[in-house]
Amino acid sequence: MIIDIFHDIVCPWCRIGKKNLFTALAEWKREHDEEVTIRYRSYLLEPNMPKVGRPFQEHMAEKMGGRERMMQVFAQVTRAGADVGLHFDFTKVERMPNTWLAHTLLKCTPPALVDGMLDALHVAEFEEGKDVGSLEVLLELAARVGLDLDEVRTALTEDAKRAEIEVDLALARQIGIQGVPFVIIGEKLALSGAHSPANFLKAFAEAKKVD
Repeated sequence: MIIDIFHDIVCPWCRIGKKNLFTALAEWKREHDEEVTIRYRSYLLEPNMPKVGRPFQEHMAEKMGGRERMMQVFAQVTRAGADVGLHFDFTKVERMPNTWLAHTLLKCTPPALVDGMLDALHVAEFEEGKDVGSLEVLLELAARVGLDLDEVRTALTEDAKRAEIEVDLALARQIGIQGVPFVIIGEKLALSGAHSPANFLKAFAEAKKVD
């Protein structure tokens, strides 16, 4: 089974959706002898974000129509994350980054390490308040998961994965994706949003029936 996940690094619901998806996969694999391949697809929630990013709370307040609404959304995400064992601390986040380099880093990461790399990016963004649009921060995270820093630095500075990212973005436009997370299961069934493990299990079963 192939699972395509369209996501952006700064999307907290993508982090929650990933956790729920992997919870469902763990249960699915206990009952089914089936190889599962996950393909992470790049998506840019803020395609026009400056390379240096913007002040986080200022940007989010503008986007959500005011500080009060922003704080309500932060509280909702924090509760939803806590329910699945994920910690969010929006008080530490200072920059809304441009995520192109972070997507490039993921594309540079060997398949066996991609999940760990994405988790490290999420922890840096949502728990540590690091600027994941920064080259130095991304190199620090690459070191955490054991990547070759010379190779990573070259890939990031030379935009080596632009073509791969552009393919993902074009596919998202072709499908008509308006937000993430957006998960396609078995190249047949699509789920938009951070679904529960139960919903993912139902979708796995439906995709198997289609086969």
